[in-house]
Amino acid sequence: MTPRADSSKGPEPSGLGDRMLMWAEQAVYAVAAVALFAGAAALLVEAVVAYVDDLSDGILAASTELLSVLLLVFVFVELLGAVRTTIRERRLIAEPFLLVGIIASIKEIVVVAGAERPMDAEFAEFRDGMVEIGVLAGVVLILSVAALLLRRKERDPNEELSDDLEAA
Repeated sequence: MTPRADSSKGPEPSGLGDRMLMWAEQAVYAVAAVALFAGAAALLVEAVVAYVDDLSDGILAASTELLSVLLLVFVFVELLGAVRTTIRERRLIAEPFLLVGIIASIKEIVVVAGAERPMDAEFAEFRDGMVEIGVLAGVVLILSVAALLLRRKERDPNEELSDDLEAA
């Protein structure tokens, strides 16, 4: 049995064209990282300014809006981490995108739960909101289970070897 080479860095480029494409890919990732950082910083500043301005409308409304924007900042930061990992390891990692889905779903739950809805005789608006929250909670649960399974798979390095032995 020969030891496996560490493929976490990805294959090395062989030709000039391949090296140029790899450089271009890294440049695009770097620009995306800068844009994500700038977007997160701008959102953070805007969140604080809007929170101070919205306090006159009541602390609950201002805090709900602040939380919504801060969760969006977390999405930007998590995507920035995914880009950083992609640049470093030269491969796409699924976990940050699962976390972005979880954060985005939680953000929507906060928005839906904090929305003021007129109460009609049949409670249709309320019922629709509760259905939406239920669906979003299901999405959070599914994405959380997927992230847990992914972590377990990545934590067990012998899994690939045992699968290969069973197949033989």
